[in-house]
Amino acid sequence: MAIEVFNRYENKFLLDTETYEKIQDKLNDYMELDEYNKNHQLYTISNIYFDTKDNHLIRTSLSKPKYKEKLRLRAYGVPQKDAKVYLEIKKKVCGLVNKRRTTLELSEAYDFVSTGIKPEWKEYMNKQVLNEIEYMLKIYDIEPKLYLAYDRKALFSKESRDLRITFDTNIRTRRHDLRLEAGDHGEKLLDNERWLMEVKAEKSIPVWLSKLLSEYRVFSTGFSKYGKEYEKTLLNNKKFKGEENICWKQYLTQLRLVPQYR
Repeated sequence: MAIEVFNRYENKFLLDTETYEKIQDKLNDYMELDEYNKNHQLYTISNIYFDTKDNHLIRTSLSKPKYKEKLRLRAYGVPQKDAKVYLEIKKKVCGLVNKRRTTLELSEAYDFVSTGIKPEWKEYMNKQVLNEIEYMLKIYDIEPKLYLAYDRKALFSKESRDLRITFDTNIRTRRHDLRLEAGDHGEKLLDNERWLMEVKAEKSIPVWLSKLLSEYRVFSTGFSKYGKEYEKTLLNNKKFKGEENICWKQYLTQLRLVPQYR
């Protein structure tokens, strides 16, 4: 059975292809491939992110609060309409990431989010997580906002499954055709030859990994795929001309999207 509850710290690093290849080559001594990668060099993860009409969840997340949460629907590859998918809540509390998810059929997930009514329980579902999602749907009036997909290589530590490292590339997004079964096409979020590395650990990372990151001068960065796309959308939709946009400039400055205005 797939793990449905995660508690861990996550650190993110942006790499170019050369650095990615050097690091992942060194990791072979300490880590092994995820099951999905044993038959494929990369596998695709596709997501639908949900938010309120005024984007409350992502705006709150970008303000760096001590507590934040999001709701998303996740599949591996492009699912068929009767495929099993994951509906999950992802929370972050003082740096600790908590992810709780339940398996649903794709149609069940769509109906649950759109109506707020839990599906009839089946053995593949997680009752507690269904209750938590139901409560979240009562608090927020949410709708599908963003499709986001990427290709991933993932590894687990040979010594402990508590340490996991993932490399994501070809991150693409769209704000139309917000159905997982509609295909994994979209606009590139980052330049080509860029990789997002995530180090996920329940406790501190091992010494060998700290030395490896130091050797290649790789430093953690605050990076959210959904947050980055939202920032990009704001910049594409607004023109920064004249004093009438000073409040908008102040808001974007807080998100670090534009330099401090004069």
